[in-house]
Amino acid sequence: MSTLNNTHWDRDSILTWLNDNVPQPRLQHILRVEKMAQALAKQHQLNEIQAAQAGLMHDLAKYFQPERLLRLARIHHLPIDPIDEANPHLLHAQVSAIVAQEEFGLSDPEIVSAISNHTLGQPQMSLLSCAVFIADSLEPGRGDRPNLNHARDISQQDLYHGVALVCDLTLKHLVKTQRLIHPRMVLTRNWAWLQTQS
Repeated sequence: MSTLNNTHWDRDSILTWLNDNVPQPRLQHILRVEKMAQALAKQHQLNEIQAAQAGLMHDLAKYFQPERLLRLARIHHLPIDPIDEANPHLLHAQVSAIVAQEEFGLSDPEIVSAISNHTLGQPQMSLLSCAVFIADSLEPGRGDRPNLNHARDISQQDLYHGVALVCDLTLKHLVKTQRLIHPRMVLTRNWAWLQTQS
């Protein structure tokens, strides 16, 4: 997005890195997340450039091997849950935030948090984090099913409600496929639903 090129932040260098480190289908997903996060930010009067930057960098560590994710998590003293140990891929969001800081000098704490929170969310996360969390799950490439379209429509009106619906969709899928559920996703889900009632 051209607006990013008007800042000190070098979008082209991120794209070059992504081209070298993620497959093309994933890069297309990342670009759709960037675009949707920026659109949600505009809709909800948030900082569009922050949203686009977080969207573009959210999956930097997506294709790191499990051993590398665990090693970087330990080096940087990230909390590692037993579910993370069993499925280190869940750490890719927080490790992506580390890569963004170390490779590209990202220092904006809101963008760092939005990258870190894009997979499992976090109770009390910012609206910017909510927008990126939603965009990751609901970008157009995720499908055209009625439940996804409903969540997209709701997200235009209320980001907290959108987060709650995304969590419910994710949790239903994990239960149906008999996968492990990270406790942070449950905490995020309950927190988001509480926000819709306040």
